[in-house]
Amino acid sequence: MAVALQVLPRLARAPLRPLLWGGPGARLASGMALAEQARMLFENTIGAVLPGPMMHRALSLDPSSGQLKVRDRSFQLRQNLYLVGFGKAVLGMAAAAEELLGQHLVQGVISVPKGIRAAVECSGKQEMLLKPHSRVQVFEGAEDNLPDRDSLRAALAIRQLAEGLTADDLLLVLISGGGSALLPAPIPPVTLEEKQTLTKLLAARGATIQELNTIRKALSQLKGGGLAQAAYPAQVVSLILSDVVGDPVEVIASGPTVASVHNVQDCLHILNRYGLRAALPRSVKTVLARADSDPHGPHTCGHVLNVIIGSNALALAEARRQAEALGYRAVVLSAAMQGDVKSVATFYGLLARVAGAHLTPPGGAGVSVEEEEQLHEQAAALQLPDLQLKEALEVVKGAQGPICLLAGGEPTVQLQGSGKGGRNQELALRVATELGQRPLGPVDVLFLSGGTDGRDGPTDAAGAWVMPELASQATAEGLDVATFLAHNDTHTFFHRFQGGAHLLYTGLTGTNVMDVHFLALAPGCMVGLYTSHPGPLLHVHSPNHNGTMAALFRP
Repeated sequence: MAVALQVLPRLARAPLRPLLWGGPGARLASGMALAEQARMLFENTIGAVLPGPMMHRALSLDPSSGQLKVRDRSFQLRQNLYLVGFGKAVLGMAAAAEELLGQHLVQGVISVPKGIRAAVECSGKQEMLLKPHSRVQVFEGAEDNLPDRDSLRAALAIRQLAEGLTADDLLLVLISGGGSALLPAPIPPVTLEEKQTLTKLLAARGATIQELNTIRKALSQLKGGGLAQAAYPAQVVSLILSDVVGDPVEVIASGPTVASVHNVQDCLHILNRYGLRAALPRSVKTVLARADSDPHGPHTCGHVLNVIIGSNALALAEARRQAEALGYRAVVLSAAMQGDVKSVATFYGLLARVAGAHLTPPGGAGVSVEEEEQLHEQAAALQLPDLQLKEALEVVKGAQGPICLLAGGEPTVQLQGSGKGGRNQELALRVATELGQRPLGPVDVLFLSGGTDGRDGPTDAAGAWVMPELASQATAEGLDVATFLAHNDTHTFFHRFQGGAHLLYTGLTGTNVMDVHFLALAPGCMVGLYTSHPGPLLHVHSPNHNGTMAALFRP
């Protein structure tokens, strides 16, 4: 397909109308409709996990009684409500909380990325900004997502507020991805530089993220339940936006309101494993020895309510509702799509081949037993704990109408070159290669991969969408897909390919629940696929401005 639809927001509000085809332009019209609908689903899915909607779903306030309800718990407000927060999405979360809670909010402190307020203002998202005379103090820091002196000052201000609370107070804690770098408070005498050096050495020697978090928590005043302990005996309610596969609250921002299950011996075991125990600074040895001799042992967090208010799974649920509203049968495939991007791309290629064969009329391109086995073997290799592949294929086989399979998570890219790109654009281009190498029969196929934060790696694009014809079309333009992939230069490829029409731009979203993907298949001679565009299909390229979700359509 030679053109792309970058759908403007007005399209999402337009009435649905059937798009009929069957003539020579049928395949082109079908592909264009798939691109339009995939874009709509992408934008609407992000809309469901924006700070405002999430906070309004999580909190409800009875203005007459002053009762604040969070899930099934109620709290009486009487000039006793305080707020702290840290993370990339916390500015918008705090603005929504301020709007909801009004004069009940006594004081607040939040730690957000450097430059975030200016970026939000430039993007025109005024609803994500605090009021001019807000009671919430804002600290900006952690430039390039690294702890620094500014974020340390913010963390100490948050600790000071928490330590001043009483049993009559309620502390609302807002947490999102990036919160760990925005809440650095090493236990004295450990310095910020010593803690950073140690974690860098561990990472360089191959320590896992779980091992790094164990060390961070042991050396932190606020991580690993430290913030909850500082706020005791006040009640603590944490509202958490998850950017981690599986939503483990002890991992997100290093679990400041979740008691750590690790002890000093766990830390020493990790340090021994990577040959770093003997080289520890005296300050680190002092802190670990002090913790080992603590007669009270690890602290509990019985006064804390932790609530996940936004996640990839919740985004998938909204995508499912949106797809069903368009007339599709929708099934969630997985909310934990992860692993090497090459393996994930192979899985999607095999899935498209097998699912597409089931959509093909008798006599079309059938699928062999070996191909079905390859798909299941590839799925097993990804080790996705919640994969619903069998159920999804059953829906595809028995469907009488449109189908949408959804998945989510965060694949990883092993960097080999110095090009410009991100995991979504990398995955999209690799899937395009897979699709182009497989016999898909008389079906139109589209794959979309986009980050819910609106930025894929160091680019201003959220991701990209592709079709099986991409490789041959790129060759005709003098672009070699394999060369761009070898250099991890996918953004440069998509920028050049068809004038950048396959790039996704959303602008700054103010949220992050990892990435979303759509894999769409439609029989080539299908009649009656719905489009929201009120007039003739147009080519609209709108550059506005990573986790992963996949959708498989069968109109």
